[in-house]
Amino acid sequence: MQKMTPVSSLKANGGLSLGSEISVRNVSKSYGAEQFGKQVIRNCSFTLERGKLTVMIGPSGCGKSTLIRLLAGFERPSSGSISVDGKPMTGPGVDRLVVFQETALFPWMTAYDNIMYGPRARGQDTPEMRDLAETLLQKVGLSAFRKKYPSQLSGGMQRRAELARAMINEPQVMILDEPFRGLDAMTKRLMQEYYANLYSEFQRTTFFVTTDIDEAIYLADRILIMTNIPTEVRASIDVNLPRPRNVENITESDEANAIKMQALGLLHEEAMKSFVRGSKAAADFIEAYSKRVNKE
Repeated sequence: MQKMTPVSSLKANGGLSLGSEISVRNVSKSYGAEQFGKQVIRNCSFTLERGKLTVMIGPSGCGKSTLIRLLAGFERPSSGSISVDGKPMTGPGVDRLVVFQETALFPWMTAYDNIMYGPRARGQDTPEMRDLAETLLQKVGLSAFRKKYPSQLSGGMQRRAELARAMINEPQVMILDEPFRGLDAMTKRLMQEYYANLYSEFQRTTFFVTTDIDEAIYLADRILIMTNIPTEVRASIDVNLPRPRNVENITESDEANAIKMQALGLLHEEAMKSFVRGSKAAADFIEAYSKRVNKE
């Protein structure tokens, strides 16, 4: 288990990129007995660079959530290796924290108590941690709701509280599994802006899974396009748009639109593959579509 970074470095990183680097090499994951097993991930390799925000996007059901469980250490790969800062990953650790799709706030705790749960569980209910909890409440816009219970918070507020609860534990890597899924369009956009601001300030290594290409381009330093199941990296696209980013400016950006068209072409091919198994006509369509996209 890695040593946790001092609280002072979470409050202000001085412009330095912080966090760990995770290396995934030739990872495969199957479930079930070998003869009847189902391969979900196949020969997958990529690196989560230190202090960078990597977004993974792929067809529904391709194995993205399985990869999250592997990166978090909840499961082990069938083959291949995952390392953190050059050391083999052996299981879950406080250096990696996951924000899941579903809310995980304790309903009997206030927003403040939910955020303080981790430090208290470790016996670190100190004045410094309490100050940090108040700072995070302020940064996610929940200072006025610190005494409210989850049932009294909107969906967006619950998501912000969960982000603060994760960040107070000072993870070296943040892992987010479609955290804004199910929110209405306006709330989702606000949450994207909140998280983009938090990332710019704390700049922790981040692995963000989504099915929303606009969200991916707005947030990412790099986008990993995944294949259909069994999944592997189809393409890696760098997003060299300056930060801080503005949604309106990105919409009008030629570079952003070029990235979007490239990603959509690849995603369309992979999504169609789930319909083509055993269909010669569909396979011919995919081949023709791929040639057209490549020409463009």
